[in-house]
Amino acid sequence: MSSSELTIVWVYPDLLSTYGDRGNMLILAHRAQARGIPVRTVEVFANDPIPQGDIYLLGGGEDGPQALAAQRLLRDQGLHRAVDRRAVVFAVCAGYQLLGSSFFAKGEKCRGLELLDIFSNRGETRAVGELAGEVDPKLGLPTLTGFENHGGRTHLGPRVRPLARVRAGIGNDGLSEGAWSGTVLGTYSHGPALSRNPALADLLLRWATGEDNLAPFDESWTAKLRGERLHAVGMQ
Repeated sequence: MSSSELTIVWVYPDLLSTYGDRGNMLILAHRAQARGIPVRTVEVFANDPIPQGDIYLLGGGEDGPQALAAQRLLRDQGLHRAVDRRAVVFAVCAGYQLLGSSFFAKGEKCRGLELLDIFSNRGETRAVGELAGEVDPKLGLPTLTGFENHGGRTHLGPRVRPLARVRAGIGNDGLSEGAWSGTVLGTYSHGPALSRNPALADLLLRWATGEDNLAPFDESWTAKLRGERLHAVGMQ
């Protein structure tokens, strides 16, 4: 954290804001504030420069807004500078795809930000429904659960690790889901993702604050939600 205040930046809510992904910002802020961590949330629209922050959030979006977001972020370079100083980036669906070297929007190949060693193309079918998988052991997290709705397929290069191995749904390609490297992490999981995966929210907070031992949190509601959704796909 660059100061005593944790700054959470929601990137381009006017372009990348579908399937309730704004909830990720609200959940991070709530879980930080409940532990006595001062928090400031900033919503940065597409005509604004990317500011200094500790956690950057990108959500889902349609093809046209996704392509426009990539163009503006490439021109701005603020997200690249943030990654260079090891700020945390958490990206979902379209936001996840545009972190790679390329993705497809409206049938055309678009240049990505090259912040993760991935690229995305179009799948033969659309991936819609529950998504679950066993998270990379290096992250020390419980089973990932979420909802996916995307037409892309994402391919991982040697400089990233998959977030999870798929047990239900499609994710990247039916085998792996999401990707991460350093403090940059992407997923196809909506829900919003951090409501269904509170341990993932806390991982992002630990990365951003440097606090390895966050105070315990009442997980009774989220445990019930997770149990219901994992039971629905036969994983609990």
